Amino acid sequence: MLLQRLRLCSGGSLDFQRHVCRLLTRPLTQVPQGRAHAGSFAHRGELRQAKRIVVKLGSAVVTRGDECGLALGRLASIVEQVAMLQNQGREMMIVTSGAVAFGKQRLRHEILLSQSVRQALHSGHNQLKDMSLPVLEARACAAAGQSGLMALYEAMFTQYSTCTAQVLVTNLDFHDDDKRQNLNSTLQELLRMNIVPIINTNDAVVPPPEPNSDLQGVISIKDNDSLAARLAVEMKADLLIALSDVEGLYDSPPGTDDAKLIDIFYPGDLQSITYGTKSRVGIGGMEAKVKAALWALQGGTSVVIANGTHPKVTGHVITDIVEGKKVGTFFSEIKPAGPTVEQQTEMARNCGRTLASLHPDQRSEIICHLAELLIERKDEILAANKMDMDLAASAGHLPPAMLKRLSLSPVKLNSLAIGLRQIAVAAQDSVGRVLRRTRVAHNLELEQITVPIGVLLVIFEARPDCLPQVSALAIASGNALLLKGGKEAANTNRVLHQLTQEALSMHGVREAVQLVSTREEVADLCRLDKLIDLIIPRGSSQLVREIQRAAKGIPVLGHSEGICHVYVDADASVDKVLKIVRDSKCDYPAACNAMETLLIHRDILRTPLFDQIIDMLRTERVKIHAGPRFASYLTFSPSEAKSLRTEYGDLECCMEVVDSMQEAVDHIHKYGSSHTEVIVTENEDTAEQFLQMLDSACVFWNASSRFADGYRFGLGAEVGISTARIHARGPVGLEGLLTTKWVLRGDGHTAADFSEHGTMKYLHENLPVGQPLAGQRDSN
Repeated sequence: MLLQRLRLCSGGSLDFQRHVCRLLTRPLTQVPQGRAHAGSFAHRGELRQAKRIVVKLGSAVVTRGDECGLALGRLASIVEQVAMLQNQGREMMIVTSGAVAFGKQRLRHEILLSQSVRQALHSGHNQLKDMSLPVLEARACAAAGQSGLMALYEAMFTQYSTCTAQVLVTNLDFHDDDKRQNLNSTLQELLRMNIVPIINTNDAVVPPPEPNSDLQGVISIKDNDSLAARLAVEMKADLLIALSDVEGLYDSPPGTDDAKLIDIFYPGDLQSITYGTKSRVGIGGMEAKVKAALWALQGGTSVVIANGTHPKVTGHVITDIVEGKKVGTFFSEIKPAGPTVEQQTEMARNCGRTLASLHPDQRSEIICHLAELLIERKDEILAANKMDMDLAASAGHLPPAMLKRLSLSPVKLNSLAIGLRQIAVAAQDSVGRVLRRTRVAHNLELEQITVPIGVLLVIFEARPDCLPQVSALAIASGNALLLKGGKEAANTNRVLHQLTQEALSMHGVREAVQLVSTREEVADLCRLDKLIDLIIPRGSSQLVREIQRAAKGIPVLGHSEGICHVYVDADASVDKVLKIVRDSKCDYPAACNAMETLLIHRDILRTPLFDQIIDMLRTERVKIHAGPRFASYLTFSPSEAKSLRTEYGDLECCMEVVDSMQEAVDHIHKYGSSHTEVIVTENEDTAEQFLQMLDSACVFWNASSRFADGYRFGLGAEVGISTARIHARGPVGLEGLLTTKWVLRGDGHTAADFSEHGTMKYLHENLPVGQPLAGQRDSN
């Protein structure tokens, strides 16, 4: 029986027979486990569990801009994504438009061809008159285009070894119980055989939709939106993806000034939506899409409405949705208690502007009060931290270095409070500081002053002490702050954030610092380029690299790797070498400013100093990896380094031999990450050349690499260490969170005043920045 069905469906094609062979022999491990269809998903992240998915392609997605013919490029990318998900073991169904457009193209071509033949026969020559096309009836276009549309889908899916089947339906197929059961049985059988059903309304015979024709509790099939919703519920689909020519659902018509894309839509918010016009093609509109989506949601199917026409996202829009990324509008029956991350960012930005306008004394008072709260409420903080530590210990997945960062103590809290008070002092002379003052002309004076960057997003791992440090720096610099902490420190972060907002409340700017505690993915936060001005990652090199890749149009301040070098020169002091190398590697091996490569001058080999370095590292249990040149000097060498660009982050380091300081510099330029480099030498000329020639963020002479730290630099605290070439470099404290703006004070001046025929001349006279501006203005 099965073989008969296969022959009927395939028409005996060789591709289909191969498909069946693959289906029957496919390992079961390729198929993801299904889930009990108990209801829709509550959060985007759960969409990864979707097994049965309906993809609805609107007319605007499938057709070209001239509405005659198909958008083949878009269609090909959509087919590729559907095929990939199908081959992962999911059950994919497509509800497609496009038959009318494809048929219109074919019929127009046939009409033009026949008209040109008739005119040629009647005129006797090849010169053709202007030919007008008749209005083409939609049902005829659908009849002419359906077979071609299906042939196109079949050809495209064949490229991915995926079989398809065409299913045409009408309203009666759902309202008649026998027909509905037959349709359900057919689709179930196709899905069981790993075939992608491609479904469309039979527009060649379907009557025009009747307004308000929905039955009690049942949506009527008026367009492909309602068809997709009805089909998704009937087939108990986990997810319905409706692709259109808009990004999703907006709170007001798209294109208006105040229109905002809705990330998550709840049925209770329906009254707050104002709909715009329909798309350029199709018989539905956003109102029809929302109605269909809500009906499907009520039936237990999750829904996402997204843009399927944007050239930059079409190639991955479907897979992004299934991966839980923030694309389009997600329909959910569960509304979280707190604000969305977009709302949090808006609140932070608005409150941050008030924070920036406060007097410096007021910002200092907020920071000092936060420092006091860290001491006064230390029992509350430590109790929350103990909960996090206990949870981490029971989970057993955090390495010792991360557990150490997670842990807080009275000593750490005291150190934090001291650092915050240093920041409070620095806050007195930060925002609004005049860097440059110029008298451009008489009564025309220009200032360059420091201002906040705007909204900062700081993403940090299991290091709760980062929260008050970064908050204090943001307050001192007048920046709004969005914090995304690691889940390992959730309890501690919550308490510290409450204390931060309590301190901010003393001057009415409580919402300037926000803690993102929703299930927001970091990659989604990095896409908020219209809301966030700077991203600062605090954590492992892997975290920094992931954020740098995910950030879309937002600058990222940080470093992806901390490959720090210590170069021991031929003229180095024995005592200084041992102290500096030990501290650089062993004080905190997981830190980004720890030494990862030790460069030794060739003349030191086979000397007592070299033996002492090796003995010290062995005593400290540091595993040595030999560089290729160092290994060539040894009969029995340590394990050879796999790469000279490795950040070990542990009691391991690479050791390599160089012939000179210049060779050490060349090595660092080639293999370093521009973080921190050290030279140990008593030769001042050699040291100065080293300091001058290297372009890393930090370059030290006879000092440990561990000094590359904001607290040790006297910055009070740091938001991170930057290896970027622009803006801030090295440990970034308060100064790195400021930018500048130009302020021009005139007296009715115009550019024409300074033209060839004008009456004024430029002075460009530099004025003391400390001198009050009012005293510099000319009285005349």
